[in-house]
Amino acid sequence: MSTHASDPLAALGSLPGVADSVDSVRKAVDRVYGHRVMRRRSNEITGEAALRGARGSAALSGADWALEEVRRRTDFSGDDEARTVGAALRLGAECGQLLSIWRQSPLRVLARLHLVAEGDPRDTTGRPRQAGEPVVEPLIEAPLPDPAEVSGRLDGLADLIIAGGNAPALVTAAVVHGELLALRPFASHNGLIARAAERIVLVGSGLDPKAICPAEVGHAEQGRAAYVAAFEGYLSGTPEGVGAWIAHCGRSVELGVRESTAVCEALQRGAA
Repeated sequence: MSTHASDPLAALGSLPGVADSVDSVRKAVDRVYGHRVMRRRSNEITGEAALRGARGSAALSGADWALEEVRRRTDFSGDDEARTVGAALRLGAECGQLLSIWRQSPLRVLARLHLVAEGDPRDTTGRPRQAGEPVVEPLIEAPLPDPAEVSGRLDGLADLIIAGGNAPALVTAAVVHGELLALRPFASHNGLIARAAERIVLVGSGLDPKAICPAEVGHAEQGRAAYVAAFEGYLSGTPEGVGAWIAHCGRSVELGVRESTAVCEALQRGAA
């Protein structure tokens, strides 16, 4: 893993702008959890957040469908875009089943996420890519680390997760997300898996226990160009670049909160 990520995750909280982002995210999450609709209809908010999060994640991977089209469709076996949306939906549904495993065996969870995303298993499914195997990732064009580096950095990331620590959930989630994008450890669906892993950290940490703050919505709303630019900051390994990536992820959570707050308001008005 990069030099910044080899340090204790808690140290990243002192990077430029990160403390403010962590505080802003916590306040935003607290506000939506305090909404009166959450006391009675939280399951509906969770379901809607999963749908909207899947739509946002798929959009970043090249399948930018309208929300109502995602809601309406039942067959996702057609073209590449349909398969991408289907993979995002399956990952969103699977994340909640993997929370208890994540802190003990994150690599097992990542393998499971790839299997779920693929849908139809093939030789490359559920294992890190090997030398010479191509990687399909439509958005991220950074150089690919070789398989030996991928293996070492995945082990390092897993060690950090298992060890736990005092890092804010946002910081851990952003590092997990960024590291998986940097490594692209699987032959396909790495972006979808990185964003699903971010969600697992945010939910499993207790920051968003009901999974109602879909960061994927915010990543998509900020746009593909901003996402790539922030990720390039993470790749740079500089304090400013890594801090900007974490702040970008924080803003994405806040935009996800705004989305779910709007859903709460619509339910309160009887309009959804």
